[in-house]
Amino acid sequence: MDKYFLDRNDTVLVIVDVQERLAAVMTQREKVIANCLRLVHAADLLGLPVILTEQYPKGLGPTVREIREKIKRYEPVEKITFDCCSESSFQGKLTGSGRKKVILAGMETHVCVLQTALGLMRDDYSVHVAGDAVCSRTKENFRTGLEFMRDAGVVISCTETILFQLLGMAGTPEFKVISSMIK
Repeated sequence: MDKYFLDRNDTVLVIVDVQERLAAVMTQREKVIANCLRLVHAADLLGLPVILTEQYPKGLGPTVREIREKIKRYEPVEKITFDCCSESSFQGKLTGSGRKKVILAGMETHVCVLQTALGLMRDDYSVHVAGDAVCSRTKENFRTGLEFMRDAGVVISCTETILFQLLGMAGTPEFKVISSMIK
C-alpha cells in the first residue's frame, strides 16, 4: 500500500528526454513542458533531487530551453538505451539520491518512459507517472504506454495529484507557492 503514497523525503523526479527535436513533433508539447516545469519548481521548493536524461542528444538535440533554464543544475544523463536504468551514470545518480520513489515525466510514453518505469520497478522502486506530463507522437501510443505501465503496477497519476501528495497539507508557505502554480 505504501507505493501509492509520495513522501518528499523519499522521492526523486526523473524527466526523460524532453528534447528539442523530439518535442517538436509532439502535439501535446506545450502541456507536457508546462507540467514538467511545475514538477521541477515543486522539486526545487520541496528539496527533491531532479535527474534529467537525454536520448542521443547529438541527433535529438538538448533538453528544451524552458526546462534547461528552470533546472538548477543542467547536468543531463546522456544515453542511447531506452531504459534509463540501463545507463550506469543514471543508476549512480538515482542510487546516490538514497530515495526509493520516482516520479516520471517526459517523452515518449510508450518507449523511454515505459521502459524506464519497468526498469525502475525491476530494481524495486515505487514509480509514479504524471500522465499529463508525458506524451507520444500518437494518441494510441500514448494510451498503450500508460495502460502497459498501469498493468505492470506503475501508479498513473497527474501533476496536480503528485504536487498535493508531496505537500501533504495546506497552510504552509510551500502550499501557497504550489497552489498559485496550478491556478
